[in-house]
Amino acid sequence: MTEIYIDADACPVREEVYRVAGRLGLVVHVVSNGSRPIRPPGLRNVRMVVVGAGADIADDWIAERIGPVDVCVTSDIPLAARCLARGARALAANGKLWTADNIGGALAGREVARHMREMGMLTGGPATLTKADRSRFLSALDTVVQAALRAG
Repeated sequence: MTEIYIDADACPVREEVYRVAGRLGLVVHVVSNGSRPIRPPGLRNVRMVVVGAGADIADDWIAERIGPVDVCVTSDIPLAARCLARGARALAANGKLWTADNIGGALAGREVARHMREMGMLTGGPATLTKADRSRFLSALDTVVQAALRAG
């Protein structure tokens, strides 16, 4: 059965995921390292998972459990790559679907930006999520979950 994993600490679309998962009867794992308290939604299908503090602990938890018919909601490019490597689907909060065709370029771009920051250049942060992004996310989430359900 398809399950949804949310890389929750910086995820602005949790409520949208809860709605889609509730409509389809899917389990959602909301994975956080506890650095930003996340209020449980009080839904039976939503499992709150708090892992230990530390770099990539939440990512490791997700990557170790996600399977080929599951979906991960993350804007973390390395986590998305790990999920794809396990045959799962990965979707960013702005509705961008991570695929084998675009993840390599995204990883390379991330490394270039990291190098620029190390050199003291300002690279800016992620763009603010707009209404259009939320709408695009909902549409993409529905599409990717339906594909995962068909694959299961």
